[in-house]
Amino acid sequence: MTTSNQGKNLIKEAEGLRLEAYLCPANIPTIGWGHTKGVKMGQHITVQQAEDMLVDDIAPIERLLNGLKINFRQEQFDALVSWIFNFGEGKFKGSTLYKRIIANAKDEEITDQLVKWINAAGRPLLGLMKRRVAEANLFIGYERYKVNKDRIIKV
Repeated sequence: MTTSNQGKNLIKEAEGLRLEAYLCPANIPTIGWGHTKGVKMGQHITVQQAEDMLVDDIAPIERLLNGLKINFRQEQFDALVSWIFNFGEGKFKGSTLYKRIIANAKDEEITDQLVKWINAAGRPLLGLMKRRVAEANLFIGYERYKVNKDRIIKV
């Protein structure tokens, strides 16, 4: 499988496009739509370079998910690509989320894990809450979660 336009747009909306390097909330130099590898402060890129970086950044995530030999629906695949893009393959492989996925847990158990990851630099962020809700709802196929003030609730 590959990430659909819906999945790429989820990442783009959550990350926002920045053509000049900046420090993300976790204090990591970032550019484009959340690209971090080799970024130097002061660096500038074009929109096309940002597109290319996004494709390059999600390719190993797609290989990782395809290697699990699980028949994901497209929306599930897209939601997981977005989550892993944000938190990294290492954190994914060491997570309870990963354990639930490879154990073929129910979708509800998987989405309950997706929405737990809302902190950056040790504190919850509203932007991450919104992203996790979007990913979890996309994964499960209906509105199961929403952000209510400063927390995620089931609806």
